[in-house]
Amino acid sequence: MRPFRPSLLLAAVVPAVALGAALVAVPAAAEPQAEEPAVVLTEDFSGGAVPAGWTAIEGQWSVSDGRLVGVSTSSSQLSRITFGPHLRNYRVEVTARFESVQNTSRWTAVGLDIAPNGATPWWIATMRTGSTASNGLEFAQRTTSDSWNVTNTAAAPSAAGTGRDVRIAVEVRGSRATWIFDGQEVMRTSALQRSDAGVLGLLANGATVSFDDVVVTELEEEPVIRPVGPQSTPAVIAHRGYSSVAPENTLAAVESALRSGADYVEVDVASSADGVPIILHDNTLDRTTDGTGALPTVTSDYIEGLDAGSWFSTAFSGQPVPTLLDVLALLKGRAPALLLEVKGPETYAQLELIVGQLREQGLVEQTILQSFDVQVLRDVKAIEPSLRIALLRSSLDADPVATARDLGVVAYNPSWTALQTRTDVIADLHEAEIAVMPYTIDDPAQWAILRDLGVDGVITNKPGELVGWNARHVQTVPDAPTVAFAAPADGATLTRGDVLVPAVTSERAESIAITLDGAEGAAIAVDSLTAGEHTLVATATGVNGTATATTTVTVQPSAAGLIRLATGPDVNRTLRDQLLRAIDRSDWIRVASIAEDGVGGNQLPAELAELIAADARAL
Repeated sequence: MRPFRPSLLLAAVVPAVALGAALVAVPAAAEPQAEEPAVVLTEDFSGGAVPAGWTAIEGQWSVSDGRLVGVSTSSSQLSRITFGPHLRNYRVEVTARFESVQNTSRWTAVGLDIAPNGATPWWIATMRTGSTASNGLEFAQRTTSDSWNVTNTAAAPSAAGTGRDVRIAVEVRGSRATWIFDGQEVMRTSALQRSDAGVLGLLANGATVSFDDVVVTELEEEPVIRPVGPQSTPAVIAHRGYSSVAPENTLAAVESALRSGADYVEVDVASSADGVPIILHDNTLDRTTDGTGALPTVTSDYIEGLDAGSWFSTAFSGQPVPTLLDVLALLKGRAPALLLEVKGPETYAQLELIVGQLREQGLVEQTILQSFDVQVLRDVKAIEPSLRIALLRSSLDADPVATARDLGVVAYNPSWTALQTRTDVIADLHEAEIAVMPYTIDDPAQWAILRDLGVDGVITNKPGELVGWNARHVQTVPDAPTVAFAAPADGATLTRGDVLVPAVTSERAESIAITLDGAEGAAIAVDSLTAGEHTLVATATGVNGTATATTTVTVQPSAAGLIRLATGPDVNRTLRDQLLRAIDRSDWIRVASIAEDGVGGNQLPAELAELIAADARAL
């Protein structure tokens, strides 16, 4: 970030009008067509009272002038109100306005997953009144021990301040969320931990905040097919967990994959002799455990005592062979989707148990079940039609699209070796709205080829490396510019004698213009400004668009300020003495009268007389 300090005259700043020619139109990335989101709640508080179904938990909550008003009287009071249904995927929008705050670190928030009775733990998207601070916006958790776990912070493009409406929007898909400030995406997180029954909420802390126009829409599950565009990268699929750093298909590998930022965690499941779904790739226990024998011939009691980590490293000694329930418990409420490979063949009853465990844990929506075994896929679709399925292939079908359509899969996942021979099938499958996620690729040179081919996901043993590789690619594509005021602070109070020196921070800007009260070229010495509120606007223009930031300051009349104006070089001695005697007596009506009468005979400049008279009357 680079500081920008214009001279004291705004005329020295590049005119905003001249910057228009530098704008570059960037076509939007094409995305798969989706159904219109379903609006599940709208509220404009026109009923005059807190709506039915909205539960005030702490603080004072009322409706006034068509707005919901929440009051928190101290920094320790977490005033909150809960509302709405439990949704896994949704967008919540609300207009929020700080009416008053104890200080600029106080905040309001949208509750993203909060118990209807307001009990901890809960997750929120926070906005401070000083929203342009580095932690002006946050994703955070209030833990069961009443402490804070702040997972993500960012600076807003402009200050929320007081008395200003801000349109807040947060899009949540499972444990992933996107923070949108006045229509501009600011940050994302994949750290939310979701509950089974959490609803939405609004919060206030050390502030009085009013809210209006709440809209909640339910969103579809995040599509498997990735959008097309310069910033698009394939989804990261952690093969058998993070199997290059931890023993495959263990809880250690799954936990490592969760922390790597992978989009999917892939594990293998098959049934033991007593019908327990076990996470294991091979048909036998010999390679990855200290046990022996074919999985279908041994019981879960025998498997429970095995060591699945020592073969990989002594650091993982004692890692158990997990059951499917063990993995589901680890994944529950967390970000990555589950790509669950059923090894097959499995009986219908065994598949019913596997699908039943997904249902019991509430993870059907979060799972794609894949298999090489076509009968497994047909049976699973019969057991749970809403469960998404994918076909694994070591070699390509003669007509992959026809096969995929016949099975009703959302993804066709071939080996990369097979796909290389007929890369044209990627476009054919995409046209049929079927994703392509090949396996197993660990070479960055191959990742580049796959990205350029437009595959939707890459199954890899190195998910952390692919997450970083994707991030580096995205960073090479210029984003829209950003701009924020470093000074003056929003809501600052100035007096006569002060000098207003705007300073902004910006990224990816080719030009920056600053206006005062909408005009270029006006002096910004405070002695020349009228009393009251003034607005500074910074406009940054870059390759990929423009960004604006706004801050307001108030020129506060005072006796000291009047003395400064009255003793300036443009006031003659006789008039100065008259003004100072009246100021000393706090006779503000007399001060105003002297100033206005001084125009003409005593040759007091008209603009100065107007300032003195206005300040005096304000006092």
